[in-house]
Amino acid sequence: MTLQKIHPLGRVGDLEIRLIRVFKAVVDSGGFTAAVPALGISRSAISLYMADLEARIGLKLCQRGRSGFSLTEEGREVYEAAMQLLAATETFRTEVNSLHSALRGELNIGITDNLVSLPQMKITHALARLKAQGPEVHINIYMRPSGEVESGVIDGRFHVGVVPMVNAINALDYQHLYTETSYLYCGAFHSLAAWGEAADAASIAAADAVQPAYLLSAEGQSSHAALNGTATASDREGIAFLLLTGCYIGFLPEHFAQRWVEAGQLLRLCGADYGYRVDYAAITRHGRRPHRILETFLAAIESGSRTSY
Repeated sequence: MTLQKIHPLGRVGDLEIRLIRVFKAVVDSGGFTAAVPALGISRSAISLYMADLEARIGLKLCQRGRSGFSLTEEGREVYEAAMQLLAATETFRTEVNSLHSALRGELNIGITDNLVSLPQMKITHALARLKAQGPEVHINIYMRPSGEVESGVIDGRFHVGVVPMVNAINALDYQHLYTETSYLYCGAFHSLAAWGEAADAASIAAADAVQPAYLLSAEGQSSHAALNGTATASDREGIAFLLLTGCYIGFLPEHFAQRWVEAGQLLRLCGADYGYRVDYAAITRHGRRPHRILETFLAAIESGSRTSY
């Protein structure tokens, strides 16, 4: 089916919003078939809805076939616009519902990866308190790189985000959550494993090391500068994969590495001499409009205790 953009998109009504919600569910699920449980309709119905949406906006949004499901370039841009549209409509609904005593609506949260194992469970506890105060609140969590979380909060796709405090952005407000400590580790079969915390600086500097391909604090950059980076990883899980080969050394957050340390698969090197800290914060858009669900969640974070719900 060849699509031509003859006319710009006109009025966006209930039908268009319904089609956009189907499109979002398909993208979030990773394909037509995968979206069936989430939407509660058949695959053939999803296909018809998607064809209708593509015809209405005059753009090819996705490729589907033997090679699998993927978005076109236009589809990715329409998806971003759809997220903003749905967030705006949800904000309207939430603000209208705020006129009533009960909390109703959605809370969209963007979180960077590998934080669930932190011993200070502020996010988990705050979500539990929010659910207790507003049983009808629908919570949506999106795991994204920190840059995407920041941009999502700024453009309204996310009500709140959780990111490392590396470079403060004027358009955002920050509420401190955690201080995470990272140490140097190697796999159980690495040549430095026998030395453990007694490993010397020369041996550390000569060993193949993993460098993170994401933004670091000044303290983190200084710690990694002492290593011989011969591999990179886009996130902490990728670093763990390489350390577990026994061929590399690298930094991991203490809480994240703990499971493999306890299993004898990773060992800490050089003690506290090789380590750095990163602060994490809850971020919201500066100058945001009042949002009862968000304010309730932020207040729950600030209280820092689970005993009162």
